[in-house]
Amino acid sequence: MKNKRGWIRIVEAFVALLLIIGVLLIVINKGYLGKSDISEKVYEAEKSVLREIELNDSLRKEILGVDLPAEGGVKLDDDKMPQDVKKKIINWVPSYLECTAKLCRMDELCKMDSYLDKEVYAKSVGITATLQNYSPRKLTLFCWEK
Repeated sequence: MKNKRGWIRIVEAFVALLLIIGVLLIVINKGYLGKSDISEKVYEAEKSVLREIELNDSLRKEILGVDLPAEGGVKLDDDKMPQDVKKKIINWVPSYLECTAKLCRMDELCKMDSYLDKEVYAKSVGITATLQNYSPRKLTLFCWEK
């Protein structure tokens, strides 16, 4: 009979340990469970607008016609940014996001000029050539939650 009591105590201790670990995991994870992950939704939206710009011949010609500076690229609010591209991006931005864009040379790192203390979702597309013009550019779209 004493051997059975020993096994029962071992099983009780094991179950108690599992309960304590389960409660700790729930308490630790509680803060994370409430957050929603919108990254996939944002990336799909960015990809769709960039694909529209990439496949539109008139927008491609405008982008390839921009005279880019030696460094830094052209920002969305810059006068050198093609107006139709600017309108396309501004009209596309969903209500829950804030976005900006930058047009750079292909061999240059296209980055935001300022640091945001938020999660920034960036997507790029290469605009390489038309039949008449070869001057590859990179259009990068940066979005973050409001």
